[in-house]
Amino acid sequence: MNAAEAIKEYSYYLRMERNNSPNTVAGYVGDVSDFLDWLAASAPKAGLSDCSATDIEAYLQARSEVLSKRSQARILSSLSSFFGWMILEGLRADNPCELVDRPKLGRYLPEVLSVEEVSAIMDSVPLKSWQGLRDRAILEILYGCGLRVSEVCGLLISHVYLKEGFVRVVGKGDKERLVPIGGVAAECFASYLEARPEPASRALDDLAFLNRFGEPLSRVSVFKMVKKQALLAGVTKEISPHTFRHSFATHLIENGADLRSVQEMLGHESILTTEIYTHIDSATWQAEVLKHHPRK
Repeated sequence: MNAAEAIKEYSYYLRMERNNSPNTVAGYVGDVSDFLDWLAASAPKAGLSDCSATDIEAYLQARSEVLSKRSQARILSSLSSFFGWMILEGLRADNPCELVDRPKLGRYLPEVLSVEEVSAIMDSVPLKSWQGLRDRAILEILYGCGLRVSEVCGLLISHVYLKEGFVRVVGKGDKERLVPIGGVAAECFASYLEARPEPASRALDDLAFLNRFGEPLSRVSVFKMVKKQALLAGVTKEISPHTFRHSFATHLIENGADLRSVQEMLGHESILTTEIYTHIDSATWQAEVLKHHPRK
């Protein structure tokens, strides 16, 4: 099997057997394709079945100047998945990634907005047009429900139950979860629906957020909108749509929300992923521990 055939079969495996999302498949396949292109050019004698840990280390070293340690770790995970698939298919007997030292990563603390900064960004959106109502609704749902940008772009009107106060979210791997919606987020979404334009086709009747052509709103458009509104609000932090998700989780935990409940709302498989938000405001938790400690 040549590289092109392997990539095609591996992509099918990720989509059909692993049930990975299109974005995940694209990321894994892109990482593997880049490595195989490099391998063909730099070590043509090393084929898929006999490429070694030394080849992988050489590849990571060659790209170390342009890739962060976190990116190198992601690439190594992608390659490990690919070679694991080759073992399942009987194309290899071993996974060379197991012999490669993983880059040591520091604890990643995401950028978080203060409540005042969130309010300033929300207030910066003009509400005189349907696009303004749409952008405000998107920002309120990103922050009020902790959704990923892909989940917002794919949100269906039929999945938003305003009277009942919850949203049915289809997240990574087509896994569903229920997230509460209320207050300002619900009001802004209802206002947007009243002004929402006709979609470009009947197939898009149920899609919540549309662009000016009545087509699905892209993730890139949401990124640009978030950057623009932050600039207008005078927020100088480097933020993205995901920053609102981080801020949502952090503010909930700071205000006493149960960690397991936040995990469910975010759709994290492991609570270890959610625990990162407990480290963002360590002073709050330190004070809580000292307050209740029997030898305070």
